[in-house]
Order: sequence, then C-alpha cells, then structure tokens
Amino acid sequence: MKNISKYIVLSVVALLVSCKQEKETPKVSYDTNAKDKPVAKTDASSIKVADLPINFSGTNILIHPIGDLSIYSRDKNVGYDSFSSKGESQQSFAVSDNREFEITGYLQNIKFQEIGKDSIKALTDKQILIETATYLKNTADKTKKQFLVYTLADADTNKDGKIDSNDIKTLYISAINGSNFTKLSQDLQELIDWNCMESTSRLYFRTIEDINKNGAFDKEDKVHYHFLDLLSKEWKVQEYFPVN
Repeated sequence: MKNISKYIVLSVVALLVSCKQEKETPKVSYDTNAKDKPVAKTDASSIKVADLPINFSGTNILIHPIGDLSIYSRDKNVGYDSFSSKGESQQSFAVSDNREFEITGYLQNIKFQEIGKDSIKALTDKQILIETATYLKNTADKTKKQFLVYTLADADTNKDGKIDSNDIKTLYISAINGSNFTKLSQDLQELIDWNCMESTSRLYFRTIEDINKNGAFDKEDKVHYHFLDLLSKEWKVQEYFPVN
C-alpha cells in the first residue's frame, strides 16, 4: 500500500508540474504564421468604467483611470467586494489603486482634464494595458517640470490574440497632462526596472533582449542600460555600458 500511495502522490505532483508548465506563456513569439492574428476586442462580459478622478498634489490636472470591469452573476460569488455605509457587501467598481504618487491596475487608458475646464483628453487611441503610472514628484519639486512615467504592454508580443500582462512590459513617459506620450524602451525588449535620479534629473532603466530567440528572458540574454535626460528639449534615450 505504501508503494501505491507513493506512486499516486508522485503522479499528482507530476501532473501539477505539467499543468503549470503548460500554463506558462512565453513573452515573445516568433511564429511568422501568427503575425496577422487580430487582437481580441473587449470581452462581452465586461464594461468600461472610469474611477473617480485623481489629483496629484501640486498639479492642476485631474486624472481619470479607465479600465474594463468584469461583471459576474451574483450566485458565482466571484470578484472584488466592498462594503457600503450600511455594511452591505457590494461589488467594487474600482479599476485602479491610488497610492501617494502612483496609480496601479490593469488600465485600458487614462484621461486628463485641466482643473476648471470641461474638456477631457485621452492619453492614447491605441490599444494598451497600463500597469503603473507614476508621478515624478521629487523631480517636479526640484525642476518645476511635471512628468508621468508608465509601465505598460503596447503589443501582442506572444501572439495569443490579446494584450495583457503576459506580453512584453515597456516604459513610457508623458507630461503631467498626458501630452508628448513617448515610448522609451525599444521594441521586443522587456523592461526590468527603472529609477529616477533627482540629483541629475535623469531617468535610468534596464531592459533585457531575447538574443537567442527562445521566447523567454533568462541569463542567456542581453541586459541593456539606458538613461533619459528629463530636462532635455527633446527626449532622446541614451544607452550606457556599466559592465563593459
């Protein structure tokens, strides 16, 4: 019986490992036959909603996060819950989380409105998925220039028919009102991390390039180092080589 039980346990473990491996999706697909696969439209079971506007301290811009909210039937008891003032459980309609100087979530877009004006302008008309939008508060305090830095997916790099967190993460920047929305990282390079150096007014970031074309980012690939001079009249990313 011990051997049989041991065999069953090992079989279950092997099955779980196999399922996990099957679920893992490469960040990049080089399948030329999948190039024309259209990106899927928004799921019919979701609706587009905007969170209440956000205003970062010291700015005159209202920021409206826009995202897709999945709608579930009540008997499924799935999704996020919030509580009303009466203590009743309700479905939350929030699509973002607002920290001190950062907005996080899975956002389809962000819209901007100058305080005192009615017009609202979208960040972009392209299909993207924004994970973070960070206000460079310390830079603004020092230079009086106000920027937002974004991490997002802007292409269906794994060619699965949708733009989501399984696609390559990229780095963008814009003015606080969403203007001059500019991509900083190169196509098909995964963003590793970024940091703003207030003492030099530079934005530093690292990316990794899938040089062996295996669809994954690992130690066999190449790390690139870049910086952007935030005070330059034209935003031009420069690569530097600290390990060469």
